Amino acid sequence: MFWIFKKKKIVPHVRLTGIIGSVGRFKQGMDLASQQEILKKAFSFKKPKHVAISINSPGGSPVQSHLIYSYIRQLADENKTKVLIFAEDVAASGGYFIACAGDEIYANSSSIIGSIGVISASFGFKEMIKKIGVERRIYTAGKNKSTLDPFVDEKEEDVKRLKKLQLELHGDFIKIVEKSRGTKLKDPEKNNIFTGEFWSGSTALSLGLIDGIGNADQILKEKFGKDVVIKKFEKQKSFIAKKLSSSIENQIDNLANTLEEKAIWQRFGL
Repeated sequence: MFWIFKKKKIVPHVRLTGIIGSVGRFKQGMDLASQQEILKKAFSFKKPKHVAISINSPGGSPVQSHLIYSYIRQLADENKTKVLIFAEDVAASGGYFIACAGDEIYANSSSIIGSIGVISASFGFKEMIKKIGVERRIYTAGKNKSTLDPFVDEKEEDVKRLKKLQLELHGDFIKIVEKSRGTKLKDPEKNNIFTGEFWSGSTALSLGLIDGIGNADQILKEKFGKDVVIKKFEKQKSFIAKKLSSSIENQIDNLANTLEEKAIWQRFGL
């Protein structure tokens, strides 16, 4: 008697979570340097035909978003691998930028998707330092070196330069979305797809920003059968990083970073 063993389908699964870019001196955000090794391992594990990537991010650095997106596409093209993206709570702004590296994008019906835009925020402290008797002294070589200094009056020319830069970055973002989603997008101008708005997963599906509703476990089993093996690749926190984060958790610097990070998540109601 001959026994025939059916080889189980294995799908590597990577999770990309958090603010993109730097979030403080002792707290690492999501950037290419921190994710490169784990992504490379996933794409090289037994020459997979598909790699699943879950994303939970409200965005952050445009540069790191673009670098991670490009690296995922590079690995996919080199290995002839299809990329399946799964949005969790949020894939917005830079989080959606990275999601566009997927050949297919899925989300929960209540996920927050979109925010295809660029934002820059700051405060003006000119009147405050007057009240407390502080004199501002600043010396530069290069007339625009102190652009948008928060302790002096805002200059119209500085704002114009910032807006020009934002429009360039926004244009790059739009090109990536159009390249990724193509004809799947439903009337972007009429539906305000590129205005920075964000939507639930259900609405994002109707706009063509995603391909379906469902989580990684559910969709992968539907695609490859109930016996599919989902091989998780997770980046472990180093011993030094754990000790540092434990030793400074009560310091003001760490509190400020946490509040700033929380503010970014709360833009999307989380």
